[in-house]
Amino acid sequence: MYTLSAEKKLAVISALVEGNSIRAISRMTDVDRNTISSLLVSTGERCTDLLDGSMRGLRCKFIQCDEIWTFVQKKQRRVRQGDSPEFGDQWVFVAMDADTKLVPTYLVGKRTATSTFSFIKDLEGRLTNRPQITTDGFRFYISAIEDCFGMEVDFAQLVKLYGDYGQHDAAAKYSPNPIVEIITKIQQGQPDEQHISTSYVERQNLTMRMHMRRFTRLTNAFSKKLENLKAACALHFAHYNFCRVHSSLRVTPAMAAGVAMEIWPLQSLLG
Repeated sequence: MYTLSAEKKLAVISALVEGNSIRAISRMTDVDRNTISSLLVSTGERCTDLLDGSMRGLRCKFIQCDEIWTFVQKKQRRVRQGDSPEFGDQWVFVAMDADTKLVPTYLVGKRTATSTFSFIKDLEGRLTNRPQITTDGFRFYISAIEDCFGMEVDFAQLVKLYGDYGQHDAAAKYSPNPIVEIITKIQQGQPDEQHISTSYVERQNLTMRMHMRRFTRLTNAFSKKLENLKAACALHFAHYNFCRVHSSLRVTPAMAAGVAMEIWPLQSLLG
């Protein structure tokens, strides 16, 4: 990677966090796309360290957890024997504090019991209080939360049942299935029913798809390397927590949670 000026680096990173593709940024900034990828990885590594060090000793009362799907190189159905284990489906596990909208932790990996345990264990290590946690119906959350939190948690699952709408009619437009029923399952403790929800973290899924081009669905944008996917997620969550003013809070999530005292300029993520 040739040496970029500070202004050029900032222009590239600004375009990345606003959801532009690497090829589009290359055309806009006249920077080679391999250089952009290298800058993304190096900045992502710094953001990973920043998030790991700052998201400690948190008092998040109401935690919502969800997973968002993506893939690396090819979709799972096209993965063949001998392909890299990084290829195929990847999931981003996200935890969000419902009050401050802070994302205290996330994990990129396969949707397995091992990944779920690692995600919940990391979350548990960042909290200093007894939280209320709401997840979707993914079964591995039950054992992971019990193993990591023991009895010091109020835990509920929100299971959404979807009906069919327009999915078998060739003339109908593409649209998601409507929710026909929501089932609440109390798994542990005494969670406050008014705060059993995954709405905020599900809204974060939309934010991710709008601000990371590789997450945009029904397009040809996707991650070619797992390293790049992890770097993009680290940059996104660092920018979201520290630099981006939340529309309903009027401050950044990090400020609302007491982790930061001011809005961080984007340059602070570059080092």
